[in-house]
Amino acid sequence: MPVHIFENAAAVAYEVAHHIGAVIKDRTARGLNTVLGLPTGTTPLDVYKELIGMHREEGLDFSKVITFELSEYYPIEPDRLQSYYRFLRENLLDHINVPKDQTHSLPGNLPSAEVDSCCRSYEEAIRAAGGLDLVLLRIGRSGHIGFNEPGSSRSDRTRKVILDSITRKDAASHFFGDEYVPRQGLTVGVGTILDSKEIILMASGEGKASIVRRAVEEPVNEEVTASYLQEHPRSAIYLDRAAAGALTRERTPWLVHDVEWDLPMAKRAIIWLSERVDKAILQLEEADFQNNRLHSLVYAYPEIDELCLHVFDDLRRRICYRNQLPVGERVILFSPHPDDDVISMGGMLDKLVRNQNEVIVAYMTNGSVAVFDADVSRYLGFVEMCLNQLGIIGKAAEICRERKKELLEFLENKSSGMVDLPAVQHIKAAIRYAEAVAGIEVMGLSRKNARFIDLPFYQTGRIKKKPVGEEDERIILDLMKEQMPAHIFVAGDLSDPHGTHRICYFAIQRALECYNRERAVQGPKVWLYRGAWQEWEIHQADVFTPISRAEMARKIEAIFKHESQKDRAMYPGAYDDREFWQRARDRNTGTAEALNRLGLPEFYAAEAFVTGYTL
Repeated sequence: MPVHIFENAAAVAYEVAHHIGAVIKDRTARGLNTVLGLPTGTTPLDVYKELIGMHREEGLDFSKVITFELSEYYPIEPDRLQSYYRFLRENLLDHINVPKDQTHSLPGNLPSAEVDSCCRSYEEAIRAAGGLDLVLLRIGRSGHIGFNEPGSSRSDRTRKVILDSITRKDAASHFFGDEYVPRQGLTVGVGTILDSKEIILMASGEGKASIVRRAVEEPVNEEVTASYLQEHPRSAIYLDRAAAGALTRERTPWLVHDVEWDLPMAKRAIIWLSERVDKAILQLEEADFQNNRLHSLVYAYPEIDELCLHVFDDLRRRICYRNQLPVGERVILFSPHPDDDVISMGGMLDKLVRNQNEVIVAYMTNGSVAVFDADVSRYLGFVEMCLNQLGIIGKAAEICRERKKELLEFLENKSSGMVDLPAVQHIKAAIRYAEAVAGIEVMGLSRKNARFIDLPFYQTGRIKKKPVGEEDERIILDLMKEQMPAHIFVAGDLSDPHGTHRICYFAIQRALECYNRERAVQGPKVWLYRGAWQEWEIHQADVFTPISRAEMARKIEAIFKHESQKDRAMYPGAYDDREFWQRARDRNTGTAEALNRLGLPEFYAAEAFVTGYTL
């Protein structure tokens, strides 16, 4: 199965959109309709944006396009925020000239007794249109395509299915809690997809790397329904480099083809070999290379002991103790959510403060959608009990109590996935911000070190955000102009479930480009950290900062201050049941253990960073 790998998700979207556009143009020129099977979710969003741009700017004609939605929740009303029918209309169909009678969707609001008949009619409509010419797919973390969950067969047709628990957890952010996610869905079957003339599967981000590897490299099996695409004569996978990261051709390319043995590639191979044979780097022998398919590396570097010493020294120099970190400089730590700072780099933050740096923690979004309604109720009750102590008495107190009653009535009566009232959103934001201040106080900072910049793209009250705009970039740019930092710390993990890290990353990128252009001098040093979802691999990291037991205790204490995310976070991710403090501890101790196994100094824990990177 052909796999096309691109540097980033934007490049993937561009290539896929232009391929779809070329298919439409070719078939239209021959007087033929183009029948498309279309997915939903964040993965195809940029493809749809590109197609809309091609329609508006290049005149791409969709009048002879017929579309079929691939899946839908059941039950769900078509006008619900989470409806796939609404998603496709808002993000594609309402912006192009495809006739409405040529668009087809799976109705999620049918009575149960009518579902089977509707699914048969959907199959008939696909056949009447001449079959699917091109199906665009995304892969779920369970390996599903459409809603064809593990256990689906290659002969399945359009039907009602029970959603896998992983799929429901992934969808929880859109429904404001996994308990509100429908337990069933409607989906075009694997058999219908495999009958199509062409199939494109897309994936982006580190979070999809593992399941992509299983779909591409493991034998066809019903536990990963995307693996059925291996049997299709015209299927292809389009990946960004992060999603391709677990593929053998990317992770260990020397096992599948000849490579150019420059020093970075040699370093990767030696770290891999050390881990594989469970020997420290300086204990590796030529036989270890010969016995593990690294003959060509031995040939390229005859003095293999010298090469191992070079790699060992390279890694050793990347270990930075506190006295090697910035001292007395201006630093901005950009935190996408109000807890990413302490979860991801609490150890580094602790050292930066103790080194007397002027640190500003810029919380880019308020994280309000991740606060449970019960927390709002609890804090409203707390405020009411404190009215007298706050000097709020008489008429003012009555107004407060009446307002509390109104808000509680809203919370009690709101439907699942309903957008909160603005007042409730503000209260939830205040909860997250108060926790953020408490967290950095553990590190010796105070409220004056916190900037709640609350970027406009986030302010929808929904998981779906607006595109990054000029106002978002201006806010970041103004902060950098005010602080003129020598260092900025940026979240470099792009796989958080709701995409906020990715959006914040690109907003900073654009603002920094403008900042550097206006000043016409070398900009601040950029440090990329990773958050609660994964860590930099050893060969990727430029800096490792050791963390002692005492420093880890402070880091965990700071994470504990985020009480609304403690014990049961609203969006913990699909695969990992550990709390965020446990993930941070295990990830940091795991990094230290990996360094120790390579023969490097032994630490209790360590955080990893990539530096010298141009955003």
